[in-house]
Amino acid sequence: MERIHDHAIIGDGRSAALVSRRGSIDWLCWPRFDSPSVFGAVLDDEAGRWTVAPASPFRSERRYLADTNVLETRFVTPSGTMVLTDFMPVASDEERRRLLLPDHAILRIATCERGEVEVETVFEPRPDYGRERPRLRDAGKLGVRVETRAGLLTLLAGLALRIEEERGRAAGRILLRAGDECQLSLTLASEWPTILQPLGVPSREALERTIRWWSGWAAQLRYQGPARDAVVRSALALRLLVYAPSGAVVAAPTTSLPERVGGDLNWDYRYCWLRDAALTIRALFGLGFRDEADAFVSWLLHSTRLTQPKLRVLYDVHGNQPSPERTLPHLAGHRGSRPVRIGNGAAGQLQLDVYGEVIDAVAHFVRSGGTLDRETQRMLCAFGEYVCRNWQRPDEGIWEPRSGTGHNTHSRVLCWTALDRLLELHRKGHIGRAPVDHFERNRAAIRSEVEERAWNPELRSYASRLGGAELDAALLLIPWYGYEDAGSARMRATYRRIRERLGARDGLLFRYRSGDSQGEGAFGICSFWGAEVLALGAGSAGEAQATFERLCGFANDVGLFAEEIDPESGEGIGNFPQAFTHVGLINAALSLEQRIRGEEPLSREIGETREAAEVRR
Repeated sequence: MERIHDHAIIGDGRSAALVSRRGSIDWLCWPRFDSPSVFGAVLDDEAGRWTVAPASPFRSERRYLADTNVLETRFVTPSGTMVLTDFMPVASDEERRRLLLPDHAILRIATCERGEVEVETVFEPRPDYGRERPRLRDAGKLGVRVETRAGLLTLLAGLALRIEEERGRAAGRILLRAGDECQLSLTLASEWPTILQPLGVPSREALERTIRWWSGWAAQLRYQGPARDAVVRSALALRLLVYAPSGAVVAAPTTSLPERVGGDLNWDYRYCWLRDAALTIRALFGLGFRDEADAFVSWLLHSTRLTQPKLRVLYDVHGNQPSPERTLPHLAGHRGSRPVRIGNGAAGQLQLDVYGEVIDAVAHFVRSGGTLDRETQRMLCAFGEYVCRNWQRPDEGIWEPRSGTGHNTHSRVLCWTALDRLLELHRKGHIGRAPVDHFERNRAAIRSEVEERAWNPELRSYASRLGGAELDAALLLIPWYGYEDAGSARMRATYRRIRERLGARDGLLFRYRSGDSQGEGAFGICSFWGAEVLALGAGSAGEAQATFERLCGFANDVGLFAEEIDPESGEGIGNFPQAFTHVGLINAALSLEQRIRGEEPLSREIGETREAAEVRR
């Protein structure tokens, strides 16, 4: 079984596939991110895969074509070199209608560059997380067909295939000489009539169209700071996690890839977390991707309107409640990491920080030129009223422990953020009627409690819980939300203590240290928060840049990050690729670019600093 970070991702804004260094598609859920898998070998060798690779021993290297999500893997064998190009075709809606393109497709093009290479393909679909052993049917020129609950799978191949019924697979080989090419495509038709794109010229046109689409999208990116290539790749990875029909952003396209290999910290991340909202919106607006940012805000407002004034922790891509969490005992798990879970039990938790995330995301939207209708204004005020009634309650907080609730500092600061942003929106005329005095009193009360109970004078740091002595890396976000300046004595001291207690090598940070975190890796986004708080003023620009660039070096060979990083090996672990980590990289880059240019950092652009000064006095 290939390791997590030995994979790359391809996608089309509706679903995504993981491709290994060995030319194997080890994960694919169709027709959308949270659908049952068609290929699941990343979780169990018997759960299906689709391989295209040399039949003889090889070494491989890979890359994405510049500014695209088109993957190119070069296989070098004793007899020759073969290049495999993998992608999901993308096109505009107008092109899709005019050209009658399939809704769901993968194209794989094998080209011999030098000498000769015998290429083998093995197609082993195992729908429904490996629970279906489907019957493969030879339909002649219409390909190999597989009926599944999700629809009709059709494999077209530029080589002869034999169906091995007893093994539930189709396989074939072809000898390619320099200049030869073999194309293969897989489509899913969930509705009739089935659309099949013939191989040959149409496949080449699809490749050119896809390269043009991705290059045009990436050309919108406005960033000229350090590690620009890493920022571009992070933006492209993040775009692959946008569900285009609704604008939702999934946390990752995978489930149950372990945070601790061999352990049970295995969760389903194919959903949309409200806690990611403000961070993701800032990243998208900051890079210049307004369409995606606006679409995500629209999804946020639609989804939260359905449950107001209470907010769920997470939603599916259409804003609905995900199915209850359950386990799949028939799957062995990635490298023996069990159980494999689908659905996510955190959906039923209380996380008060989500109110600050959602309202801050809307504030970013308004600062970027967006407007709010009266219904949305009323809804936001209702969220504020909910915060005023509930901010003193214990909650599970950002890290979603399953060990109970507590009075989390991060949640308190985000409740403060929710009221602060509502007051900002009212002050600037974006919210008409609002209970201003009520919001101001509660905002001041929250700050007073945080200052008195979250600051631990013996620890010389803010603590993760009120009255506590433990740390977590989410404390580094205090300046991000404008609650306190990153250069303040308290934040500098907090950063130093977090580095001391939670730090690993080269700028890596663990999210916290407790019983349920033993053995997990350093947290990707927390590490980038460390670089960003330096850029915001907790350290020098040079220190921030050096830390940021070292962290970028932990990406895999094609620039992708998982949720966590093993500090000893540098290997990515957890669900992959992780939107949260790439969002952290982008935001750290944006703050660093501001610092280098001498612009005001984020923490001085937002927040009600006058209120903070009054409490300090």
